[in-house]
Amino acid sequence: MVLGRALDLLLDGGDAGAWLTVSVGLLVGEVLLDGLTALLTGRCTAGWTASIRSRALTGLLHAVPDATRPYSAGDVATRLTLNASDAGGAPAARAALAASLITPAGALVALAFVDLWVAGCVLAGLPALVLVLRVFARDTGTSVRAYQRVQSDIAGRLLEAMEGAETIAAAGTADRERRRVLRPLAELGALGERMWILHGRALATGGVLVPLLTVAATAVGGLRLGAGALSVGELLAACRYAQLAAGFGSAATLLGALVRGRTARERTTALEALPALPHGGRTLPPGGPGALALRGVRVLREGTEVLRADDVVVPGGATAAVVGRSGSGKSVLAAVAGRLVDPDEGEVLLDGVPLSSLTRASLRAEVGFAFARPVLGDGTVAEAVAAGTRPATPDRVREAIRVAGADAFVRRLPRTYDTPLADVPLSGGEYQRLGLARAFAHAGRLLVMDDATSSLDTATEHAVDRAVRDSLEGTTRLVVAHRPSVAARADLVIWLEAGRVRAVGPHRLLWERAAYRAVFATGAGSAAASATDGADARPAGDPVASLHGEVRP
Repeated sequence: MVLGRALDLLLDGGDAGAWLTVSVGLLVGEVLLDGLTALLTGRCTAGWTASIRSRALTGLLHAVPDATRPYSAGDVATRLTLNASDAGGAPAARAALAASLITPAGALVALAFVDLWVAGCVLAGLPALVLVLRVFARDTGTSVRAYQRVQSDIAGRLLEAMEGAETIAAAGTADRERRRVLRPLAELGALGERMWILHGRALATGGVLVPLLTVAATAVGGLRLGAGALSVGELLAACRYAQLAAGFGSAATLLGALVRGRTARERTTALEALPALPHGGRTLPPGGPGALALRGVRVLREGTEVLRADDVVVPGGATAAVVGRSGSGKSVLAAVAGRLVDPDEGEVLLDGVPLSSLTRASLRAEVGFAFARPVLGDGTVAEAVAAGTRPATPDRVREAIRVAGADAFVRRLPRTYDTPLADVPLSGGEYQRLGLARAFAHAGRLLVMDDATSSLDTATEHAVDRAVRDSLEGTTRLVVAHRPSVAARADLVIWLEAGRVRAVGPHRLLWERAAYRAVFATGAGSAAASATDGADARPAGDPVASLHGEVRP
């Protein structure tokens, strides 16, 4: 309107200086606003992306471990990187889309003030543009979901290959593995092509409709100019407003970005919504011995019972070895005992207090874990061992490293305890010993060791066990064991078979039973031992050995 007014004054020989000044001011303001929009868009996108990643990662880390099983490492990586980035751009895309629609809507209103006939001409063609955008959004949403799913599949396959790179190289199967990783690439390419076709179709349709609307509006405006209903400046304003009003068709690109962001947000929200363990408000009574009890515990997975433990008691300060064949439920019992998961029935008590009633801080301060594959982070050796609910002192860190049998190799590192873990290649056994050191540094009343010494040789394992007994005398230990030597050194053994506690008692008494010895045997020897154990061929009510070596029904 300002340009049109300035043009009319110039054509009539009037003074258009003020109107030209306003025109320059509006143009400069538009440039400044475009720059501010770019700055705010970048800040908004970065902030939202960081927030989405943080919430998704927090949900993942707080989730019940069983709830994370459907998500492979590659899938999680894709959701936290590519999907979070797309989702982080959604708010800015939404704002840009709103702005892109406000401008044509405002232009349509302004056009009505200039001339109703030209406005009516533009308005008549808008439903076709809206229909194009609606179809585009629907079809694009379906394609984007499939595209993101295949992306995650490829990422998962690639990560599996990277983790097994040594095995692949040794087996000479690199070509086969490459084909396996890239097999979904054809589907990804087809989906990507489909998305581009949809986008191009929307742009092409809009590219035809918009010029037609502009030409039609210009023609109507020309007729109105010839009839004397419009001035030359008003015709210029009407044509420009008609072009702006036809900008509804240019929303396809922003709409596509918004659809991608929304579908990506669904994928990151799935991690946020993973169920977490609820915590109570109680703390453990001071000075407790750390007695562990499992009362009527039942754990189900997909409707199948994977663990049944009735009245299993581990006295405070004792070491209990959990033994059984692969798949017998050892890790499930360890997870339940340390409350990584809750049983579907029954309860787990520590010094008479249900674990489910403890605060999160109290639970994690008093119940510790050591795993076969610990995650130590990327700090220094001392920082990795000290990290925990309550940071350990330097003296405590050094003592824990000594107890774990890691002191000798740590002192050989370039900067000993201050050596960044990322700077030194550690063996599986060395890494595992640092994981044990961290568990020892934060040991409370109960320490659960789930296959935490699997990478140690027998002599080192024995030395670590002896040091643990001397330094963690007041800590109850639940050890998932695969070697008879570990079970022999324990105060009692919890023998699992097919998800049920078959017996609880000293190793020396259980060793008299061939079926128990077969747990530690391999191959044909295991089958033969089981077959010749006539005393063990009993129904489900098999006697259970007590802590004192007696047999009770």
